[in-house]
Amino acid sequence: MFPYPSGEGLHVGHIKAYIATDVYARHKKMNGFNVLHPMGWDSFGLPAENYAIKNKINPKVSTAKNVATFKKQLSNIGFNYDWSREINTTDPEYYKWTQWIFLQLFKKGLAYESYEPIIWCPSCKTGLALEDLEDGKCERCGSDIEKRPMRQWVLAITKYADRLLEDLSLLDWPASIKESQKNWIGRSEGSEIDFKVKKLDLTIKVFTTRVDTIFGATYLVVAPEHPIFAAGNLIFSNAEEINKYIIASKKISDIDRTAEGKDKTGVELLGVKAINPFNNEEIPIFVADYVLGHYGTGAVMAVPAHDTRDWEFAKKYNLPIRESVKGGDISVEAFTEDGILVDSGDFTGLVSSEARKKMTEWLKKNKVGRKTVNYKLQDWVFSRQRYWGEPIPLIHCDKCGVVPVPEKDLPVKLPEVKSYEPTGTGESPLAGIPNWVNVKCPKCGGKGKRETNTMPQWAGSSWYYLRYIDPKNKKMFVDPKKEKYWMGKNGVDMYVGGTEHATRHLVYVRFWHKVLFDLKLVSTKEPFYRLANQGLVMGEDKRKMSKRWGNVVNPDNVVADFGADTLRVYEMFMGPFEQAISWSTSGMMGSRRFLEKVWRLMESIDPKLKNKELESLLHKTIKKVGEDIENFRFNTAISTMMIFANEVERLGTVSKSQYLEFLKLLAPFAPHITEEIWHELGHKKSVHVEKWSKYNKSKVKEKSFILVVQVNGKVRDQFEAPCGLKENEVLDLTLKRENVTNYINGNSVKRVIWVPDKLINIVI
Repeated sequence: MFPYPSGEGLHVGHIKAYIATDVYARHKKMNGFNVLHPMGWDSFGLPAENYAIKNKINPKVSTAKNVATFKKQLSNIGFNYDWSREINTTDPEYYKWTQWIFLQLFKKGLAYESYEPIIWCPSCKTGLALEDLEDGKCERCGSDIEKRPMRQWVLAITKYADRLLEDLSLLDWPASIKESQKNWIGRSEGSEIDFKVKKLDLTIKVFTTRVDTIFGATYLVVAPEHPIFAAGNLIFSNAEEINKYIIASKKISDIDRTAEGKDKTGVELLGVKAINPFNNEEIPIFVADYVLGHYGTGAVMAVPAHDTRDWEFAKKYNLPIRESVKGGDISVEAFTEDGILVDSGDFTGLVSSEARKKMTEWLKKNKVGRKTVNYKLQDWVFSRQRYWGEPIPLIHCDKCGVVPVPEKDLPVKLPEVKSYEPTGTGESPLAGIPNWVNVKCPKCGGKGKRETNTMPQWAGSSWYYLRYIDPKNKKMFVDPKKEKYWMGKNGVDMYVGGTEHATRHLVYVRFWHKVLFDLKLVSTKEPFYRLANQGLVMGEDKRKMSKRWGNVVNPDNVVADFGADTLRVYEMFMGPFEQAISWSTSGMMGSRRFLEKVWRLMESIDPKLKNKELESLLHKTIKKVGEDIENFRFNTAISTMMIFANEVERLGTVSKSQYLEFLKLLAPFAPHITEEIWHELGHKKSVHVEKWSKYNKSKVKEKSFILVVQVNGKVRDQFEAPCGLKENEVLDLTLKRENVTNYINGNSVKRVIWVPDKLINIVI
């Protein structure tokens, strides 16, 4: 995953993933693969614009400066990037194709204009997507958010929800990331039920996965955003109280509104009642902020006996709690499991699963409901009311409506401006530049105005991996032949980055890729076949590295003090790649001493010697290091090489061929020292173009093993035995051991289960 070039530069936590991919790429190259290992910059977005405003500098200038800093830092560490493929999302030659892809989405009907309330950050003065929040606050500035109606562009990602779920099965990704995506998309099958509102020509639609509990519904709850309030609240006798509640709810984030354990609040809509279609019972209607307007239908039937949130609400407001599924004590807590229906009319006595089927059929037959599927995933808010983003390539014409900018006129470049301050009115600074805004309509030639909202930072990162394949192409975003060659059967072979992108970047990029696949512009269903997540590198104080805590470690300082190879080896050795771990400057010394030892081993070379004692260990080391790199177990690969180096030091001698084979194993981790030693030993070519060492299977075989002996499945003995024994030979050895004969106690052996070179189970 390419970095966002912030003003602070990279710290040692950022580069953990880059070292890993560098080791992996070098290893693959030595194994004969054609390797594409690129780098670029994800440099649009709010942070760069906020920095520009604060320091009164053009974001273009500050971004270029930050990129130069990052590039210098990466170069110091010795990464084998193909810099000829470098990309930058803020380069007009790059975002020309981001705009082009947006136009394909627009033409396919997947980009639409919306005027619904959006999440608004009053500090950043821009609209946000739900994914841009952290703990219910703006991810960028930490401010409380609010809901505000605003004109915006939205991408219909929900049309791809099922495919985004189904195709997770095609991916070699960590189970936790797949689960995060499933939860974020949040597919649930259930029933949509029509509740008539008494005295009004109005129906409230309710989504539920538990229609089997409907005879226990004692009230209805609508979200503060529900359309029932669109015409004003004059129909309610307590309209003023309701309005105050709705206004207050806009200042609370969705996460806080639905947080577990949060005190439930609400106001009854006095003067109206909802009618349960199953029994025609009239029940009260409440507005409550624990129901969200954008999830399901924005209304729920409240069954306090069988839903924890409803139970808490009913207890607080002294509402009836009526059992409709037998089980538990509903006076103490809600019973939320399936069970047998009680007091449920004709459906009494059915088990919940069967009742759900029959009750949904009844809804359809009586035209008061239907089977439906619901998603937590919402369409993607794709507008930002800021300057530093890709201009959306659309023109508004009074006569023709919204017209796409002709592809020949792309890119629509950002104009040079003096002020980047957001207007705060919902328009970006671009709206105040008449020379840029006012254009001819491409369709009728009349007066038109450019779209002034810009794209979010996520736009450029939703397809960048494809541009690496063909970065200089001026005619298309990627050449089809090159795309097919590099993407292969499954997509990018290995993608590495943080878990924080599980439900944003990785959802968005999969969506864009699927659209491109449907348009026959890419050859694979998914963008990234294999995914690895690096664990967080925390400060020595065990807190996340941050300027705020003063615990940031700059890799430039580490390289200056210990060397780039020591930094690389230490970051890969400090613990399992996917686990979080704290930085330890003192811990660097172990990696430094290891590399110094490798250097000194040159003095132990005996050109005439073929050290037989080392041969088996060397081949085991070759096998283990190769397998560990492939599986991102870098820490155990390094510990294996340390064991070999220690053994050479103990013996005091090593053959030249053995030492050279060992250097090739270390080369991906420590490219500088291994290259230097390689040339010291008389080689003209680089160690990094050498073929990876191959191990001899016969030399990695153990001569003996610890045999585990079971009697009737229980371990009763274990002892060292020679490898390669046959079943009858092992049985003879085992039956002579006192521990075993005591447990057999004269019984006859019925059968023997033999796992070669591991275990024998004697069944008596």
